[in-house]
Amino acid sequence: MSETDTGTAIEDAGVLAEQGGVRHVSTASPDDFAVQIADQVESFILAVTEVAKGDEPDSAVPYLLLEVSQLLLAGGRLGAHEDIVPEERYEPDIGPEADVDELRERLGRLLEPVDVYSEVFDPYVPRSTPVACRISDDLADVLTDLRHGMAHYRAGRVSEALWWWQFSYLSNWGPTASAALRALQSLVAHVRLNTPLAELDGLDTDSDAVTDDGELEREAGEVMAAEIAAPLGLHKGRE
Repeated sequence: MSETDTGTAIEDAGVLAEQGGVRHVSTASPDDFAVQIADQVESFILAVTEVAKGDEPDSAVPYLLLEVSQLLLAGGRLGAHEDIVPEERYEPDIGPEADVDELRERLGRLLEPVDVYSEVFDPYVPRSTPVACRISDDLADVLTDLRHGMAHYRAGRVSEALWWWQFSYLSNWGPTASAALRALQSLVAHVRLNTPLAELDGLDTDSDAVTDDGELEREAGEVMAAEIAAPLGLHKGRE
C-alpha cells in the first residue's frame, strides 16, 4: 500500500467512524472535546509528578502502566481527529519550558532495576536496529510536551493547545509514550506470568547498539521477576 493509499484509508476510516458515532468529537462540541483532553493531560502530569516523589514505590509500575494507557487513549482521539488549526498564524510565546531534570532523575532512581529497555523507533523501517531507551527519559519528555500545550490551554488559547497536543502526539509524545507503555506492560507481564527477565546485558543509552554491544559496561546483573516484584509493586501469578 502506497503512502497515498494509506492516507486515503485513514481519512475514510475517520469518515466511517464519524458516521457510526464512534468518533467522539463528532458527538461533542469542540469545547467538550478540549476539556476532556485537557483533563486527561492534567491527570497524567499530576500522576507522574506524584509517582516521581517516591512516596509509594510499591505501586509505581502498575500506576504508571495505568496512567500511560489512559493518556494514550486521549492521544488516540487526537490522532483520529481531523487536523486542528490554531486561531493564530504563529504560536504565541509561552516562556521558558519547565525544568524536568529533577523529575527525570527521581524516576530513574525509582525504576533503576528496569529503567533501560530496547526499542525500535519506526517498525516500518526495514531492519531497524533496536536502541536503548529509558522509561524515566520517556516520561519526562512526554511531560514536557504536555506541559507546553497546557500552558496555552490555561492562557485561554484552546485551539493552540489542541493543535500542539495533536502535532506533538504525532511527532513525539505519542511514539514515546507508546514505547514506554510497551516496556511497562512487558515488565508487568514478566512478573505476573512468573517468567524471569533476561539478563540486563549492559544496555546503555549513550552507546551505539551495533558497534558497542560487545563492549558495553554491564549495567545490571540478572534481574529476576521474584526480585523486582515487591519493590516495584507487582505480584507474581500463581505458581
